Amino acid sequence: MKNIKFKFFKEKVVAKLAYATILASILSISSCKKQLDQVNPNAPTFSGNVNTETGIAQFAMGGIYWNGFNYGDGWLGDSYFSLPWGYHELMGDVIGGGQGSNNQTTTMGVPDQFVADPTNSSGTTFTNTAPQVSIIRSFNTTAATANSNNALYYEWLNMYGIVNACNQTLQQVGSISGLSTDKANTVKAWCYWWKGYAYAQIGTLYYAGLIVDAYPSKVNSFVNQAAMITESNKQLNLALTTLKAISNQSDYATMIAELIPQQCQTGLGKAPSNIQWQRSINTMLARNIVLNHLSPFVNGNPAATISKSTITPMAASDWQNVITLCNAGLQKGDYVFTGRTSASNSFFTNSGGSVAGLCASSNQTTTYKVSERLVQSFKTGDNRLANFSTSSGTFYGDANTNSTRWSLVDGVTAGLTGIPILGSRQVGKLEIYIGPTYEENALMLAEANIRTGNIAPGLAYIDQVRVSQGAGIPAVSGLITSLTGAMNELTMERMAALAFRGLSYYDARRWGWTYPIANGGGRYGCTIIYNKNVYTNATINYNFMDYWDVPADEIVKNPPAAGSAAVKNANY
Repeated sequence: MKNIKFKFFKEKVVAKLAYATILASILSISSCKKQLDQVNPNAPTFSGNVNTETGIAQFAMGGIYWNGFNYGDGWLGDSYFSLPWGYHELMGDVIGGGQGSNNQTTTMGVPDQFVADPTNSSGTTFTNTAPQVSIIRSFNTTAATANSNNALYYEWLNMYGIVNACNQTLQQVGSISGLSTDKANTVKAWCYWWKGYAYAQIGTLYYAGLIVDAYPSKVNSFVNQAAMITESNKQLNLALTTLKAISNQSDYATMIAELIPQQCQTGLGKAPSNIQWQRSINTMLARNIVLNHLSPFVNGNPAATISKSTITPMAASDWQNVITLCNAGLQKGDYVFTGRTSASNSFFTNSGGSVAGLCASSNQTTTYKVSERLVQSFKTGDNRLANFSTSSGTFYGDANTNSTRWSLVDGVTAGLTGIPILGSRQVGKLEIYIGPTYEENALMLAEANIRTGNIAPGLAYIDQVRVSQGAGIPAVSGLITSLTGAMNELTMERMAALAFRGLSYYDARRWGWTYPIANGGGRYGCTIIYNKNVYTNATINYNFMDYWDVPADEIVKNPPAAGSAAVKNANY
């Protein structure tokens, strides 16, 4: 009998999103012919099909990598890492949207206004006639979703696909005959981890969400953004406790290797040890704090304030919690959760399945364009600049498409060595970091130390990241002593070292850049091309909605119960 292989049907999953809480994980099972004769492959049962160690492992794996990171994202690119992450990077100004693209990728990253030359604004001011907030509100309808125009829909679909698959797995893992306690606990930790991840993504992007504890289950009591992060932390701590209770590390190692797709188990994506996974959880817990609090640094002012924000400023105690968690977080060389493509049956493709893949070619033809603001985050002489090229010429779009001189090179084809390859379309060569990494952990330690007055140690972490990535630029620890100077280094390095990891928008938001200038926000000193001229001191007034409204596909078909939290951002 052949090994069981699970595949989730896209058509069924998308059709089932009447509301997220009853989103079904639809499996087909190809096994031996005898089984296929006896069981409807589109309606498998756990007792008949998912009743072995291999079966539960593949079910749990498919629920994440296929139901969560693939299905429902076939409109622009073909995975969670191409379209939902695309919105993150558009709003974080790492990329611009190409002309003619759908799914609002040409509009979601467009600022309300910019002044290309603040010293002479005449003829250098652009004002957007379709601000992002109006785009979000006017296209947040079920009809717009059906026409691929509702940007709010996709992340919600993906993350509740993960939650429901994990709930199914948790409800069934105890019934698998012959599964040892520690193997079962590894599967449980897997489910808690990914539920924590999914709730973090919902709580870090949306104004409200749903906490779903069972499958099938209809839940219509919406909770606010902060409660979603609390639930994420609860699930992550459950994963941590469960991992610590595992005594047979051989059973753990066997099971975790079955849960991760084989093509991902290379580079830093190899199956993590128990302690490495625990360190990932601590880093993720720190991320939940950092990304969901304000720590404004606007126009060189580390004491800037933002009015009318969904979230509160970081307190000194928050920074101390981050330091504690990150001291127990990821270390250099730790294995983490990644994604890679394969020649066939991959949950995303090499050319269209990620922001970096879509971007890695000539700026004259790519769907996404490298932003001038990303490239300016790298210092002159930084070896990592080899990831970018001007050989394709300048892409002159309108203001909506972020004209740029830069293309993202295919790092594998170009033969880049000694530095991280940011983009490639070669099968299996590009490493997509799904969860947190050593660099993120180190840069959170850097920021926490800088913000609590330990500037030299904080800058030392930045130096370490630059060394680890082969940047080849002079160290700054001990040379820069001001808070403003240290924060300049920190913001530049997070933009550079963590590019294409789905974090850029959240950084820009918490630093205050995406809030309107009238409320204390804005981004200053930007490089921009306008009317075919290059400007290096532009001021950008993004005015992006800080936390998105709940998608209409949820609230129309699953109306909020009495007492629910608001599902529409009250500040916009």
